[in-house]
Amino acid sequence: MTRRLAQVAKKVGVSEATVSRVLNGKPGVSPATRQSVLTALDVLGYERPTQLRGERARLVGLVLPELQNPIFPAFAEVIGGALAQQGLTPVLCTQTKGGVSEADYVELLLQQQVSGVVFAGGLFAQADAPHDHYRLLAERRIPVVLINAPIENLDFPCISCDDAVAVEQAWRHLSSLGHERIGLVLGPADHVPSRRKLAAGHAAYAAQGGGPALPDERVERAMFSLEGGRAAAARLLDRGVTGIICASDPLALGAVRAARRRGLAVPGEVSVVGYDDSAFMNCTEPPLTTVRQPIEAMGRAAVEMLNAQIQGATVPSGELLFEPELVVRGSTGQAPRSG
Repeated sequence: MTRRLAQVAKKVGVSEATVSRVLNGKPGVSPATRQSVLTALDVLGYERPTQLRGERARLVGLVLPELQNPIFPAFAEVIGGALAQQGLTPVLCTQTKGGVSEADYVELLLQQQVSGVVFAGGLFAQADAPHDHYRLLAERRIPVVLINAPIENLDFPCISCDDAVAVEQAWRHLSSLGHERIGLVLGPADHVPSRRKLAAGHAAYAAQGGGPALPDERVERAMFSLEGGRAAAARLLDRGVTGIICASDPLALGAVRAARRRGLAVPGEVSVVGYDDSAFMNCTEPPLTTVRQPIEAMGRAAVEMLNAQIQGATVPSGELLFEPELVVRGSTGQAPRSG
């Protein structure tokens, strides 16, 4: 018991006497401190005293597909901060290769009696992936908010950056610099944001007068990594593409590397546009032109939607689209003169 008091007190930053007052239901503790102590009990894996067990844990699952892409830690920071302001504690669930699956995390979160779950990218963004664990959350009426892709046939509210506008902005920028041979590096075929970017690429190509659809040889797919971007961009460069629009910043950095390996100057001979504007993209060489997701606004909106559901309010299902912003830096320039 004494060890438990000490651990909880250390976790919350209060005295053991304060923890004891909360556990014994004594007065003289602020609601916020009381909640923090109860949350710390949950996080540390201690059972609540019998008289306090009726309250649902003020925990919220935050499920991310990975942490290597800087965009996901950025979302975690914004969402975690916004949850804390609402008296909610995030439980970070990150998938790793061969590690705990998303479905396993959902099972774990349900056991912890979480108040809700935020998915910032994950299997729900893959149309062909298993979605049974999302249906389980819907059946249990657990508040859920999705970031950057909806799930068909499930009415979870969704916060997304407008993929179509992102590609439109990037394409218009490269066209204004004289690029006519523009290619796309996207994620897997069932990745919903990549599907949307591809549809926007077809529309931009048609608007440029190139024909009804972007030719297949102008589109390459890759896993979301630097290496994936390098390999996909190398194939586009083989076909004479001078402007490359990528579905993430790591893919774009891979494309820059592919150009350099061929002795091509960026942006002198090849221009590259990323997507996200994640951390340090202004520090790369050259600094990366990219389309910025409004992470702060999206993360806060997701928490507001989740908290409204937790409070019992009805939140409109469907998707709330946020406008991206083109950030022009040094990886794009005038198209090379042919001949």
